[in-house]
Amino acid sequence: MTTRTVEQSWGRIETWLAQHAAVSHGLLRPPALPEDIAAAELRLGVTFPPDLRDSLLRHDGVQLQDGTLTLGYYGPLSGVEDIIQSTEFLRDIGADLDEDEDEAELDEEERDQYAYWPHERLLITLGIGWQSSDGLFLVSRPGPHHGHVGRYFDEDGPSFTEWPGLRHVLADFATALENGTPFNGRTPLAFEGRLIWDDGGTVVPDPLSPLALASEVTEPLLPPAPEPVTPAPRPDGVYAVITFGAPAAQAPPRQPDVVFVAGIPPEELLGRLGCVPATVRPRSREQTRLSAAAPWAAYRPMARAGGCGDGWSYATQESGDPQFGRPEVLRRLSRGTRVVRLSKQGPEVHVTVFDDGAERSEAARRVDSPREDYVTDADGRPVLGSDGQQWQRIGVDPWPGSTAAYTRLLAGLAQEYGITWDPEDDGGGDGVGDRDEPTASAVLLPVLDDLPPTRHPVSSVRDFDLGLLIDRTPPQRLRSAMAAQLARLASETGIDTYPEIAQALERIRRDEPVGLPADGPLDLCMRTLSAEARAARGLLDEARHHTAPAPVTAADHAAWAVRDSAAGALREFLLLPLPAAAATILSQRLSVRWRDDLAADLAD
Repeated sequence: MTTRTVEQSWGRIETWLAQHAAVSHGLLRPPALPEDIAAAELRLGVTFPPDLRDSLLRHDGVQLQDGTLTLGYYGPLSGVEDIIQSTEFLRDIGADLDEDEDEAELDEEERDQYAYWPHERLLITLGIGWQSSDGLFLVSRPGPHHGHVGRYFDEDGPSFTEWPGLRHVLADFATALENGTPFNGRTPLAFEGRLIWDDGGTVVPDPLSPLALASEVTEPLLPPAPEPVTPAPRPDGVYAVITFGAPAAQAPPRQPDVVFVAGIPPEELLGRLGCVPATVRPRSREQTRLSAAAPWAAYRPMARAGGCGDGWSYATQESGDPQFGRPEVLRRLSRGTRVVRLSKQGPEVHVTVFDDGAERSEAARRVDSPREDYVTDADGRPVLGSDGQQWQRIGVDPWPGSTAAYTRLLAGLAQEYGITWDPEDDGGGDGVGDRDEPTASAVLLPVLDDLPPTRHPVSSVRDFDLGLLIDRTPPQRLRSAMAAQLARLASETGIDTYPEIAQALERIRRDEPVGLPADGPLDLCMRTLSAEARAARGLLDEARHHTAPAPVTAADHAAWAVRDSAAGALREFLLLPLPAAAATILSQRLSVRWRDDLAADLAD
């Protein structure tokens, strides 16, 4: 296929703009004067490649204002004066960075690879920020790279594109305009007389389910403990047992995050945490850790629960994303009762108290401890290594004061609330006798994050004036249109294949109320989608450390992530004011034609 000339591509671009984006067409600048181009070449000490000269003789860049033509993330095309200013600016930066290197000693390939800004390089677009910080560049030096197009971003090193010349860039841009296809990952569109860019996407229609994979494997079990062997006595009745080696080091004190809940049994506590009923059974702490690390758990948290004190239950989390510090979890646990949480992170030990869904700030406790593993000299000054970092003692508790504070706060809970709990008796010891007895445990299906109660009004979404739409549209008409947009989003992402979501969407379409009670079918469906996305991410992250590929692909993870987000948009539609939900729904639409869909929805 023959690549069109610069003039032919510009003709196609101008025709499309005139028909679809008159504002952007009107912001194309007139041709540059040949003498201005010659003066720029003399000033910069280079000869412009023919493609660049031909483009400038068609349009000397664009006027920089709202609606101007841009090449997506690469920004507006530069005019002659822009090229001069950008090139001199980047040469100055390059000279400062390369002052310790002799560029003359580098051959042509090495200069293109290592030099920050070779003398013959010309920045020909102004980048997404409309300034000389990033964009496309051309090589003006004669040779194999003459006219080659590269990309430059101020936070990354320059690199070459697959475009051998500017004519190829313009030809691909013209084709993207005419066909509505992506150009460098984004799609050019006409909206209200302006050229805009949007990010569309597609997802795997039937992504592989990590939770389904987990259901096909069995939970691993600890091997039975060997029976103790009693030495056989000698016939003469005399024998001895001799052991060698140093005595075992004492295990550090166990200080887990723990929640205490008054007036409910351990099984109900696990239920409030969001346990998966089929996984509830007694497990030792060692068994729980083994199960949590297995594919069977699918990266979901696991917790153990038991009784402590007069009418109190406790739970410790043994794996997964932390749950006990989440306000939505603590509110749920404290429904109709009291929750006390004890946690330690580094030097800080905290006690948090919730009563019937509300935090009691006056009952909170917090203790900080300084580090004590840093090395100091006799005068108390820090001892520094050759790298300037302070030396630290190996094997020393960095915050022994916080260890004592944990114990002291736990004792205070016994006195103030009647909570009697020894972390060593919850499996934190040597696993012998009653120190690691099985207690109720389960995999958790984490509860959803709280939605923010208020948000700042969103005035613009994807170059669309949402604020104006909200102001000029009657509330019922706006709700109907956003319900239609939500249904399209559900179809694009595949969440409308779930009966719970399909039923909710149908009720929304009929303008009937839709409930979202905790642990109801719709809530559990949304939480499961979130768990699928988390498990897919965990499988991919783990595969990076192994030679075997992950059982799921990045496309599978992306599909679960957009399904999770789309379910979140449905949740916002049900629980938040419509303007906030509308911003989320429109921002997540996968089709770049959503503006046309919205216009049709508003006209119905």
